[in-house]
Amino acid sequence: MADPLLSILVIDENRARAAIIEAGLREAGHDQVTLVHSMAGIARRIQEAAPDVIVIDLENPNRDMLEDMFQLSRAVRRPVAMFVDRSDSASIAAAVEAGVSAYVVDGLRQERVKPILDMAVSRFNAFARLTRELQEAREELEGRKVVDTAKRLLMKRRNISEDEAYALLRRTAMNKNRKIAEIAQSLVTAADLLGDEP
Repeated sequence: MADPLLSILVIDENRARAAIIEAGLREAGHDQVTLVHSMAGIARRIQEAAPDVIVIDLENPNRDMLEDMFQLSRAVRRPVAMFVDRSDSASIAAAVEAGVSAYVVDGLRQERVKPILDMAVSRFNAFARLTRELQEAREELEGRKVVDTAKRLLMKRRNISEDEAYALLRRTAMNKNRKIAEIAQSLVTAADLLGDEP
């Protein structure tokens, strides 16, 4: 079932083709569809419309037009479904690199619009989740490195074991209602300022 609250921006200079996309979306239950028939000032128009999903239809795109749309896709951070009449492997690779969620070659038919849109949203959400998880993993790894450095500082400075150093960091974090990595970072920064070696 389509989410009728999903706002969709359709960018298509060809009004007849835009009507096919709009009909497919409305038939699928999408009520908030905005059509844009000119590429002039498109970034501003997207910002004003603040759509949940963007559908771009490029009948016969040249390289410059494709590159402009790929840059747009990178900038908007929303699901983008792109229809083109013909393509090559370099353009497909560029679309993937730009984060286009669905890149459909020679497939603009009314009955295909909804499944392609659904796939674009799902793919975008999956990619966003993976990106977020990767960022969290990087932050956790960085936090572990800082905690290890802070433990070494405490072990050296207080002549205590690694377990005791960790327990001290943990107890301090609990008392200050902060994360262990934050306390460790503060300790490492202070040691840096005082010229202590970890």
